[in-house]
Amino acid sequence: MEVQRNFFIFAFLFVSFLLWQAWQSQMFLNKKTNEKIDPIFHFIDVKKNKKKIFIKNDVISLVVNMYGGDVEEASLLAYKDTLYSSRPFKLLETGSDFIYQAQSGLIGKDGPDSSINDSRPLYSANKNFFVLGPNEKELRVPIKWVSKNGVIYKKTFILKPNRYDVQIEYDVYNPSKESLNMNIFGQIKQTINLPKKRNVYSGNFALQTFRGAAYSSDDNKYEKYKFDMIANNKNLHIMTESGWIAMLQQYFAVAWIPDNLGKNTIYTSSLDHDTAVIGYKSPIINIPPNSRSIIKSKLWIGPEIQKEMKLVAPNLDLTVDYGWLWFLSQPLFKLLTILYSIIGNWGFSIILITFIMRGLTYPLTKAQYISMAKMRALQPKIQEIKEKFSKDKQRISQEMILLYKKEKINPLGGFLPIFIQMPIFLSLYYMLIGSVELRHAPFLLWIHDLSSQDPYYVLPVIMGLTMFFIQKISSTNHISDPLQKKIMNFMPVIFTAFFLWFPSGLVLYYIISNLVTIIQQKFILSNLEKNR
Repeated sequence: MEVQRNFFIFAFLFVSFLLWQAWQSQMFLNKKTNEKIDPIFHFIDVKKNKKKIFIKNDVISLVVNMYGGDVEEASLLAYKDTLYSSRPFKLLETGSDFIYQAQSGLIGKDGPDSSINDSRPLYSANKNFFVLGPNEKELRVPIKWVSKNGVIYKKTFILKPNRYDVQIEYDVYNPSKESLNMNIFGQIKQTINLPKKRNVYSGNFALQTFRGAAYSSDDNKYEKYKFDMIANNKNLHIMTESGWIAMLQQYFAVAWIPDNLGKNTIYTSSLDHDTAVIGYKSPIINIPPNSRSIIKSKLWIGPEIQKEMKLVAPNLDLTVDYGWLWFLSQPLFKLLTILYSIIGNWGFSIILITFIMRGLTYPLTKAQYISMAKMRALQPKIQEIKEKFSKDKQRISQEMILLYKKEKINPLGGFLPIFIQMPIFLSLYYMLIGSVELRHAPFLLWIHDLSSQDPYYVLPVIMGLTMFFIQKISSTNHISDPLQKKIMNFMPVIFTAFFLWFPSGLVLYYIISNLVTIIQQKFILSNLEKNR
């Protein structure tokens, strides 16, 4: 029963960690500061919505405001808004209670996007709707603006089939007799506090994930940056030749990947304490007289698909955040993906990966039950020692150590399998709530989404029954303390209540793991009885 107690300690710590993580998430979203912050690029007043154009390929649909040429709305056509919705998931949007935009422009001495007087160029296009045709390899959407001194600025959005990365290309023609100096910037702007309609997991502590900014630089492959840091004016100012900036949420990301023009500046800023900004600014770009210059950057708007993000920019795939057990979650996800490619059902793939994991840990499980059986057989001798030296606790410890050495028993022998299984359990948890491939993934019957909780709580109840059965066959008869015995018997009920909110895929894994435990325990203990 010592092993059962060890497991419950680990499980309790895990649930406590989730509760603390959810509390921390709520705390930094609610923090405010009265300090006035002067952001680098304050512009983009939502009231200045002029003409808009609509751009679409087969996976994304964009709405671009011609005032500045910013992407103000983006819908992901291959992903539903909610499980039973017919609407596509809207990643970027501009509304009265929530703003999430991807902005870019040319600033500096001769840049048309002025951060001083909040002015932007009003671009024009030859039509309002641009759609990538079924046989086209590329969709180019040029928008144009001409300055008073005749400089021609052309901003082109380039989309390809089945791709979530959008190439942004600035073509600047300078017909004047003087050189032009400017910088390109790209930034992502988002309201910090989510409206209720967008916070789908606000009431579920077990499904809380990171939402905030992130960046990659020469010194850091991947670094998260919380919104509360930005809101409290603890801003970034990093010089780097490589990297990207992003805003993350569960399953989806928006990221700017600058062209390698030298040392870019990564910055963060806060607008009115309720809007976070992360962005980059290039070094000064010189455009000589009577010449043109093409300046490029890339924008990712889409799901966190690791294999695709890896091709777009180095380390961009690290935004699929598996927490501190990423080194386990990543290979487990790759194995799960291979199984899915064969089976075609994520639920059955989880069942199969459970059998594989339990098969690999079987030698440890066998050692665990052998250790348990030996410890149980020693209970009468241990009780004799406790009674004989009841007034000398140090002597009791010494005598028990001598007894363990004599019988060649490691009292911690049953601890190692639990120690190994808990990280696997936790890594599967992070994988299930972090992998977009499992979003809205169906299993069987009423389980239509393995990444969310069981809507009828059937799986958690089954899981609780398997835990109860394991406890019964493990027997609690050798526990002398009545209160401790009652607590141990009540544990399955407590953890059934916790598992009500866990992803159904994780509960499925644990049910199968418990069933394997029951079979292995019966098999190993029966063999021990035969060999006596």
